Amino acid sequence: MYMPTRELWPGSSVDTKVGEGAAEWLDQNRTVVQMVWAPGLPTVISNKVVHADGWIDKPGDAVFNLYLPPTLTLGDKDKAAPWLDLVHRVYPHEADHIIRYFAHRVRCPHEKINHGLVLGGPPGIGKDTIFEPVRRAVGPWNVHEVSPQQVLGRFNSFVKSVILRVSEARDLGELNRFALYEHMKTYLAAPPNTLRCDEKNIKEHSVFNVLGVVITSNRKDSFYLPEDDRRHYVGWSDLTKDDFADQYWNSIWRWYESEGGCSHLAAYLMALDISAFNPKAPPPKTHAFWEIVEANRAPENSELADVIDELGTPNAVTLSMIRGKADHRLGEWLDDRRNGRQFHHRIGECGYVLVRNTARADGYWKIRGKRQAVYARAELYVRERHAAAAALVEGRAARFDYGNET
Repeated sequence: MYMPTRELWPGSSVDTKVGEGAAEWLDQNRTVVQMVWAPGLPTVISNKVVHADGWIDKPGDAVFNLYLPPTLTLGDKDKAAPWLDLVHRVYPHEADHIIRYFAHRVRCPHEKINHGLVLGGPPGIGKDTIFEPVRRAVGPWNVHEVSPQQVLGRFNSFVKSVILRVSEARDLGELNRFALYEHMKTYLAAPPNTLRCDEKNIKEHSVFNVLGVVITSNRKDSFYLPEDDRRHYVGWSDLTKDDFADQYWNSIWRWYESEGGCSHLAAYLMALDISAFNPKAPPPKTHAFWEIVEANRAPENSELADVIDELGTPNAVTLSMIRGKADHRLGEWLDDRRNGRQFHHRIGECGYVLVRNTARADGYWKIRGKRQAVYARAELYVRERHAAAAALVEGRAARFDYGNET
């Protein structure tokens, strides 16, 4: 390993640079058995190895830590006003939480925050400008910026982040929005305590799950949040680029580049009292959070809920039962095969989950001579869900009115 950059260094190159036999000497005297990315720990961690749940004592072994701490010199904490004024101007109602979130990333990069930030608003209001000095304070190499499509891909070197910024979340289409939300759960909270990092041309290695996620977006309908979400804190700005003069941006970037602004902010965030900030607690649900939830509510959700109410909110239900009670508009939506995969998500938002028939390879239940998927109320225990599905199979759920079902 070339320690200043944490990059792999082929043994033949070591011999060429240092002298013949240098690589062999390193093998014998400076051996490590694993690579890990672990903020807050030394470069070589002795007498331990990494397991999926964390550290295991292993006398005589050593692990190489790929984490590089920030090198920004701290300035004067009393000179951070330009940045603080910007955050309060853009996000007047959410600024305190946002500032403490960033302060935690600077002061406690080794500790996981179990929620991410969503920073939204029109382009040109300073989202990038707010983020830039924070990026430098935690070390630019400890920050990765990715698109939603990259998050959903195979390679995930971005997990080696103190801050992971998902830039400009856009409308990904109905299914990909759900997929992104589900995929991000692993990154937004711990456990898992460690993640497997899959990089091109490098053996997979362990990364401690400490990344803090920051999502930026220009539109409230561009990504998905359910009403029971506990992993996102949403800040949204009503300002536009016309609310700022060009000279304002010139002055703040001059403060960053020529007047030590980034160093001053780093000092401020290091000194800020964050004792009231609980990184493990669910974040408050802001007004903007509920606006995003409402923006994602499809009309089919309320129509499905009305049908379920009409059926008497049964413990278990099938698509054919719902179709039998549906009006013309909802019936057309249900009959469109292109909506088949969406139905699972829509009924999930109505409080029902799929009950798999473990006695059959395909997972379906045979009801009235047809293979059918059964959905049961989410609040039931697993045993109760299966009992409710069995009642449908055996025809014991007599109170269900199947309407025009055939």
